[in-house]
Amino acid sequence: MNFASITKRRLASLAIATAAFCTVPVFADTVTVSGVKLDDTVQVGTQTLKLNGAGVRYKVIFKVYVAALYLPEEKSTTPEVLALPGAKRVTLVMLRELSNDDLGHRFMDGLRNNLDIEERSKLIKPMITFGKMFSLVPVLKKGDILTFDWIPGTGIVCQFNGQKVGETINDSVFYSAVLRIWLGKDPADESLKQKMLNAKSS
Repeated sequence: MNFASITKRRLASLAIATAAFCTVPVFADTVTVSGVKLDDTVQVGTQTLKLNGAGVRYKVIFKVYVAALYLPEEKSTTPEVLALPGAKRVTLVMLRELSNDDLGHRFMDGLRNNLDIEERSKLIKPMITFGKMFSLVPVLKKGDILTFDWIPGTGIVCQFNGQKVGETINDSVFYSAVLRIWLGKDPADESLKQKMLNAKSS
């Protein structure tokens, strides 16, 4: 066997090995928050969003859920997040059992605490639709996942463990109001707010 033949075989073997390597699936990086693994990037609609920050929601001393904010680009203040165009996502991963009624009341309280009377009067219809969504969710158990997406051209899409629940709400102002539950002037948890706006772990 001459040198040229050996060289061709080696090049062929190298090409096959390279092709095989290139077809190995690339897994997204993850960030761990209180034992919960969160993807560093997610796909919402046609956009790839990056994990902006995540932390734990505490009620007194009890851990309730991990909350993560995904955005097209990193932002560190609430006004910047609300003004940012494009898709957005909030992911909640439950750390304890919670009734849908209890979670629904907490969300409604969060909306009321961060909206003035005039703002609430303009958002009555989407607030009612949003509230009904919680009646469609069973008792939330540890590990259950809720996502709240804003998809331009579609609206607000809520999912429970990957399955859509409730009606799509095509109201960007209302989605900003939902974000203010965690990022507003009277957030659900001030420490969590800071982590969602800045930190990648806790």
